[in-house]
Amino acid sequence: MKDTFLGFTDNFARSDLICENLHCLPMRRRRPRDDAHRISADDRHSTPRVRRSVRSRRRDESRRTQHFARARPNASTSDMHAFTMRASAMKTPVAKMTSRSRSATRRQGAVVVRAAAATDAETGIKKMREGIKEAASENLLTPRFYTTDFDEMERLFSTEINPNLDETEINAILNEFREDFNQKHFVRNDEFKAAADQIKGEPRRIFIEFLERSCTAEFSGFLLYKELGRRLKKTAPAVAEIFTLMSRDEARHAGFLNKAMSDFNLALDLGFLTKNRQYTFFQPKFIMYATYLSEKIGYWRYISIYRHLQANPDEQLYPLFKYFENWCQDENRHGDFFSAILKARPELINTTEAKLWSRFFCLSVYVTMYLNDHGRSEFYESLGLDTTQFNMHVIHQTNKTTALIFPQVIDTYNPEFKARLDKLVGVNTQLQAIGKGEGSEIMKNLQKAPLIATFAGELIGLLAMAPVDAGSIDLTGVPESDPSFMY
Repeated sequence: MKDTFLGFTDNFARSDLICENLHCLPMRRRRPRDDAHRISADDRHSTPRVRRSVRSRRRDESRRTQHFARARPNASTSDMHAFTMRASAMKTPVAKMTSRSRSATRRQGAVVVRAAAATDAETGIKKMREGIKEAASENLLTPRFYTTDFDEMERLFSTEINPNLDETEINAILNEFREDFNQKHFVRNDEFKAAADQIKGEPRRIFIEFLERSCTAEFSGFLLYKELGRRLKKTAPAVAEIFTLMSRDEARHAGFLNKAMSDFNLALDLGFLTKNRQYTFFQPKFIMYATYLSEKIGYWRYISIYRHLQANPDEQLYPLFKYFENWCQDENRHGDFFSAILKARPELINTTEAKLWSRFFCLSVYVTMYLNDHGRSEFYESLGLDTTQFNMHVIHQTNKTTALIFPQVIDTYNPEFKARLDKLVGVNTQLQAIGKGEGSEIMKNLQKAPLIATFAGELIGLLAMAPVDAGSIDLTGVPESDPSFMY
């Protein structure tokens, strides 16, 4: 299964969608060549029938360069530089390269790579090469790429195995996705670049980090949904099409965010991330819990920022946020789809085990957001938001929405909940300070050990809090007048 998924990511890295929608480096497919061109470099110089003079090879090389210029009038400087490097390398036949010339070529390539791995002069952000940001280091709080057991997913959505799947509701959701309400929504204008140029210094760096995290999260959703859409075509065509259309939305979001990063003269190489980032394996049921929560919390984050800036237009630093009202509806529709899927699998939402996993994933998502946002309070303050108030508002609203489907949720209104979150922020700040400080790794680990123990204790305390019983009215039968339903 792992090999299958890696094969998918490798094929995806060459797809047109990356090139056009996601602003990655273009990857050209080569046209089929005749038999003479298929002969290896060694044979080309040893076979009389295809022997060519030095002058002939140089003439053809010149023609290829001219063809490149005609075919790619908008090619970037880095593209042309890469082509020039390949062209110059071809001037020395591979068969006639000595060991010294090969090592010299490798050294030259190494020099080019080291020269390109510079930093942005204004923000100090590391670059892979000119205009391309080096991806942030992965840790427990960074957005992840996910994979799952796709064979089990096929069984999960098979109407023969899963008779509870409401095809009427699925088809209704599918028709809504087909409408593509935001098809013409993500259209940029001249305001973007002008606004980006006005953001300077530390706020600029923090803004780029926000865009990168958001882009990576959206792109992660695209990869997962795209593969699910491909794998479910035979067993559940309607569900497969929904996943494919959701991947369309996520690709659109990721591309829009990556283009926004380019306003700051940096962008992500999403093709490189596809092939080189680590993938976290989740069982299908965990994928359901996690993606439902991520879509719903994304909705509440986007709509809350949008409403705040509508009420305070002077805080609108960048026009990206003007798109959040329609944008968040994509997130909401995605979450509603997962809600329908969860209801079709009662064992995922009405057992004791389901209650424990529901609380665990709620806590994981809430804690991750709280720690991440408090580590970047300057960003939210630049928008006129109080980071703590914003986070608690989003958590409360997401929890209320989640209570309509999950059998149990965290009691976010319990004062103990926020108190423990604040303690986690303090411990996390100390851990980061130790990590950035001087000293050996052994000493750092010794300093971190009691803090990690404290961190784990606070998490256990949050899980041990009395939960709130909840769940879908379709399954629990709780009347709408009951306070637990209104939570």
